Amino acid sequence: MIKVGILTLSDSRSNDPSLDLSGQKIKEIVEEINGSVEYYHIIPDDQTLIKHELIKMSDELKLNLILTTGGTGLAPKDLTPESTLAVIDKEVPGISEAIRRESFKYTKKAMLSRGVAGIRKESLIVNLPGSPKAVEESLEIILSVIPHAVDLLKNEVESCARE
Repeated sequence: MIKVGILTLSDSRSNDPSLDLSGQKIKEIVEEINGSVEYYHIIPDDQTLIKHELIKMSDELKLNLILTTGGTGLAPKDLTPESTLAVIDKEVPGISEAIRRESFKYTKKAMLSRGVAGIRKESLIVNLPGSPKAVEESLEIILSVIPHAVDLLKNEVESCARE
C-alpha cells in the first residue's frame, strides 16, 4: 500500500472545495497503483502554508507519495515549485522533465509548467498542474514508475538504473 497525500493549491478552491476537480481526479487515479489517500487538503496559494503542509505530510504523517496540484504556472501567485524546492532534500528532475516532454505532445503550453519533483526524507513529492485533464495526462506519464520509486525510498529494493 502506498500512503498518498494530496495538496491542492488554489485561492478559489480553498474557498469552495467543491471546485477541486483535480484533487478528486488524483484520488481516482492513485487507486491504480494501490494508493491509499491518507491526507487531502486544499489551501490558498501561500508559500508559507505550502511549505508547512509539505513538511507535515512528509515528516509527521510519513506519507510515501505527496502530489500537489496547482500553482505551477507563471502567475505571480504560482509558488508551488519554489515552496517544494525549499523543503526537499534532493530533486528528481526526470519526473518533471518526463511530464513536460510528454505533455508537450498534447499542448504547447506544457513548456510553461514549472513543476518540480523531489524527495524529502522518505517521501516523493511531485508537483502536478492545476487542471483535471493535465493532472490525468501527467499521472498517466509517471504512474508506472511511482511504486518502484516508493520502494526505493522505503529501502525495499536495490536501485537499478536499467531493468
